[in-house]
Amino acid sequence: MARRTWEVANKIDTVDKPFEINDAEQTQMRNAKPWEKDPHYFKEVKISAVALIKMVTHARRGGNLEVMGLMQGHIDANTFVVTESFALPVEGTETRVNAQAQAYEYMTNYVEMGEQEGHKHKVLGWYHSHPGYGCWLSGIDVSTQSTNQQYLEPWVAVVIDPLRTMSAGKVDIGAFRTYPKGYKPPDERGSSANEYQSVPLHKIEDFGVHCKSYYPLDVTFFKSALDDKMLKSMFNTYWINTLRGSPIFANSDYINSQIKDLAGKVKQIERQTVRSERNKDILEKVDKAISDALTIEDELQCGFISMEVKKSLFSRPLCVCRDEAPTEEKMHE
Repeated sequence: MARRTWEVANKIDTVDKPFEINDAEQTQMRNAKPWEKDPHYFKEVKISAVALIKMVTHARRGGNLEVMGLMQGHIDANTFVVTESFALPVEGTETRVNAQAQAYEYMTNYVEMGEQEGHKHKVLGWYHSHPGYGCWLSGIDVSTQSTNQQYLEPWVAVVIDPLRTMSAGKVDIGAFRTYPKGYKPPDERGSSANEYQSVPLHKIEDFGVHCKSYYPLDVTFFKSALDDKMLKSMFNTYWINTLRGSPIFANSDYINSQIKDLAGKVKQIERQTVRSERNKDILEKVDKAISDALTIEDELQCGFISMEVKKSLFSRPLCVCRDEAPTEEKMHE
């Protein structure tokens, strides 16, 4: 049930067979480089369920520190198809993660060993975590992705927020591509690129400065018959932890930080209301604060409902005497 709930929450589609790789088509596309002519060429990222779990688990192990890894797969027209992922030995902080020489050496050895074993999947992007502050690209992330797109194309950046994932019960993930230097993106009002992001107060400036330097790609998930067997095995191992876990207790620090951040935004709005007459800007910030408050409320409500359901299921012991045949009423209880 935990596995099915996770698959439904993240809308994981089942494919009849794994995506097949045509070497000739892959070589032809990489030589043609259609992404150089169209900055919006890539539109979607499809991630296998097993690769997704590996990335989320890695991000969760990092706690409040950023972690980083790479993704393997192939390109299918204007879509990145991610079939595998692996972690990199990178030391991160609470605000950034940078790959050093050790990480690049590890990556090179990993890929070379895979090619020797006959793996056809290429490294086509990187993923890293943003613990508690959403899925977007910081200034450092934009610089890293731009450099990778310059030398390692085709390349995509994926960001995962492990704290929001644990709090909401759904993977909080985003995929991005940066624009070429000097390119001015068109007006994207009403598009997914302009969708509201709940960004902490201390990150808003960094988000606002660089949000026009990249665009988001749609992210979908899939599983094959082999993926299904691996998922079943994994959830059979960890189902007890899933059952006994509570998002409210496990993420109490994160929830408290969200409420504190919301209070800070409200105080900022109050100060600006006193000083400013730009009512439109203030109303926009009020709407965003309301959206943040509703998100926190929804996550808390889900956590409380989950606790009540578990309490009703497991906190009432069944007392039936051995020498007494159970009555219909006791069997019902």
